[in-house]
This record gives sequence, C-alpha cells and structure tokens, in this order.
Amino acid sequence: MQDEGGLRERKKRETRKRISDVATALFMMRGFDAVTVLEVAEAANVSKMTVFNYFPRKEDMFFDRDEESRELIRQALLERRKGTSPLSALRSLVRRLVEERHPFAKFDAGIAGFWKTVTDSAALTMRAREMRGELERDLAELLVASAGGRKPDPRAKLLAGMIASAGTVAYAEGLRRVRAGESSARARKAFVALLERCFRSVAAGFADTPYV
Repeated sequence: MQDEGGLRERKKRETRKRISDVATALFMMRGFDAVTVLEVAEAANVSKMTVFNYFPRKEDMFFDRDEESRELIRQALLERRKGTSPLSALRSLVRRLVEERHPFAKFDAGIAGFWKTVTDSAALTMRAREMRGELERDLAELLVASAGGRKPDPRAKLLAGMIASAGTVAYAEGLRRVRAGESSARARKAFVALLERCFRSVAAGFADTPYV
C-alpha cells in the first residue's frame, strides 16, 4: 500500500509538472492572455477539470514554484543549526541558491524571457505583486517563530520588508544586466552584492533583536 501511495504521489507530481511546463511554454510563446486553459489542457493531454484540480488559477500554472520559495525560507529559518541566527540562515540560503544555480537565483536569457512574459500581462504582473506581499508576510511570521516568539513583532515586519525589498531590487538588477548583454556570472555577482549590502545594513540596524 505504501508503494502504491508513493506511486500515486509521484504521478501527481509528474502531471502537475507537465501541465505547468506546457502552460509556461505556451504563455512565453504566445503571451499569457492569448492562451486559454482549454488549450493548455489539450496540449498537456489532460482535461480542463484536471488543470483546475492542480492549479485553481490560471496564473498558478506560470508561478508554479511559489510554494517552493516559501518552503526554502521555512526550512532555512526553522531548521537552522543551533547557534545560527535567523539572519545568518537567510544569508546562507542565498549563497547556496546562487552556488547551485537555482532558478530563484539564476540569470540567463530564459529567465529574462520568463519575466518579460510577466510584464507583458497585467494579470501576471498583479499576481507577482501579490506573491511578493504574501512572501513578505510569511517571512515576518517565520522570523518571529524562528526566535521562539508567538505574537506579531513590528521589528520582524520591518526586517522582512527590508529583506524582501532588497531581494526585489537585487533580482531586477540581475535581470537588467542580462538584458543588457552582460554575462550570467556578472549578473549573479551584482545580485549577491546588493543582497550582501542589505544583510550588512540590517545586521547593524537590528542588532538588538533576536533575529540577528
């Protein structure tokens, strides 16, 4: 039974990935607003209902790794080594993602094309802003939890806002450099440099908090 359950879960993951991959390719080729959910379903060889079972909103097919980003932050903060501060854990996470060339810290023509598809669609742009806000709120809550707190802390909200804003600016700078013809390595270097500047600043500004 365990093997059957594991097989079902694997098939679900494969189906979800296939739908997202097909949808992303269509959206980047023709534009998000020009592609219907039915067209995605037909191209992925599934029913329209199956698409909605995996992705309640059309935008979710394009931003299918949103949950992964939250899980990475959750693991970094709540499963960090003893003696490691929350801020140090986040800093280490960024370095690891860059070293691994993870899609969240990757800069190349494909990623630039992905985000052009976003900026060309009002719906995707709005969803990206919503996700950024949700991530910031989650980060604030996780910072509090990582320090053993239970009540909302305005200091955690401020720190989360600063880190999230720095991430947005740093990522945009990496994309700008790629679009300008610079190498992926230079784009990554600029991305890391801006985030490191943020980490140094908040380390000093929040030294009297349990997050540093």
